[in-house]
Amino acid sequence: PWPHNRTVNIACHGHSVPAGYFATPVVDTLNAYPQLLLTHLKNAYPNAVVNVIVTAIGGEHAESGAARFERDTLVFKPDVVTIDYGLNDRHIGVARAEKAWRSMIESAAKSAAKLILLTPTWDDSYRERSQDGWRQLSRHADLIRGLAEEYGLGLADSHAAFERFAQQADAGRLLSWSNHPNRAGHELVAGELARWFV
Repeated sequence: PWPHNRTVNIACHGHSVPAGYFATPVVDTLNAYPQLLLTHLKNAYPNAVVNVIVTAIGGEHAESGAARFERDTLVFKPDVVTIDYGLNDRHIGVARAEKAWRSMIESAAKSAAKLILLTPTWDDSYRERSQDGWRQLSRHADLIRGLAEEYGLGLADSHAAFERFAQQADAGRLLSWSNHPNRAGHELVAGELARWFV
């Protein structure tokens, strides 16, 4: 609270999901998890000045995100950075994705930023769990969990949150598009993130 206040910056780095894509090409920023996280934080800390800065680009994977991480994200001197690329990293495979994630993690470690890694939200491959697309998505979720544990980082396990929901209802109720969550899906992700702050 004032007069001992300062601005707190949280940067959400990643692909189309944190960028706010719903049914492509619609970008619904106000119902995407970065904005919903800001709502959680303002409800919990009404005296705080908090900025949530979205540095996500639709269609990107971790390699392209790592290439611009310092220039586009760390430049804001964020207190916290979230990284969310697992859904698109299937296009580059686990080995290349791991190298890119480690690059971002190690760059952030040189700054004052705390990191929260996000496992991927679901896409409609959950309907055919025996198919390669779903198996790849699960492998990327495991990679991200392992990196969070290895480096001692925060983890927002979106993948597991969708799994818990799917045990009670059709996971399709969390999707607005084949590979983008709707408001309900974004709320699950925001809840996983908010646990680290509230």
